[in-house]
Amino acid sequence: MTNLTTRNGTSASRLTFGTMQFGGTADAAESKAMFDTAREAGINHFDTAVSYTGGASEAILGDLIKDQREDIFLATKVGYVGGASRENITKQFDTCRKQLGQDAVDLLYMHRFDDDTALEETFSTLSDLQAKGSVRYIGVSNYAAWQVMKAQAIAQSLGTRIDAIQPMYSLVKRQAEVEIFPMAKDQDIQLIPYSPLGGGLLTGKYVKGETGRLTEDKRYKARYDQDWMHETASALAMLAAEHGVAPATLAVRWVLTHPTGPSPIISARSVKQLQPSLDAAQFAMSADLYAQITALSVTPAPATDRLEEA
Repeated sequence: MTNLTTRNGTSASRLTFGTMQFGGTADAAESKAMFDTAREAGINHFDTAVSYTGGASEAILGDLIKDQREDIFLATKVGYVGGASRENITKQFDTCRKQLGQDAVDLLYMHRFDDDTALEETFSTLSDLQAKGSVRYIGVSNYAAWQVMKAQAIAQSLGTRIDAIQPMYSLVKRQAEVEIFPMAKDQDIQLIPYSPLGGGLLTGKYVKGETGRLTEDKRYKARYDQDWMHETASALAMLAAEHGVAPATLAVRWVLTHPTGPSPIISARSVKQLQPSLDAAQFAMSADLYAQITALSVTPAPATDRLEEA
């Protein structure tokens, strides 16, 4: 996979810290505490987006990294709303830079695919930003594999390439294994999956009757509130208890262990909530345990119409 590096040449950490909670469920003080804890744990890769918490996420993160910018791999996203036109990308990226207090970022993602804008317009804009030194790497988020390949062909014709992709991936959301993971491996695109904890489902808290995104947010309820997913979460919690670790530790370690070498995005509302995910980096997962966890959910069929030969 592409070796993403900071400005000083250090490789981006395997764990990525997502700052979607900064300025929202985590105030400035708690955000700083989590940032400091993540840095102490060796994380140098931080992910945000122009629209997270109304811009507060970028503003808080920008303030936290200003004295150590050369050591930080900074990623942000544009285009979740407004499309992927040159005008919208330029406008939103200018907002990113103002909120972050930075002239440039290491990685800029298109937040989602835009059917209404020609890929030539989108990727020539990103290529121009790269040529100016405003962006070092180009990424895409929420793209299907075929969309990535179309975009990659355009990017390469412009003398650049897609370096990273953010798909949704966890023990209860494994569709990315069918085409996105093999495509990324083939194209040397770094996988940086989000929601490795399944919206909090795989922390085991719903097994205990606690509340969270699944009970508070209709989008997460629709995404993760299925009986088989709850059964998988319960089984993971029991397995974690047998090994004396938190379910979240196993869930994140399972993603880290995939042969394609993903760099999962972890996030939290507090240091206490964050710690089990951080512990995943040091947890030694055997091949047998990886297989046990994998068996807790259905492995999606490969992308072929000749499954009997697969």
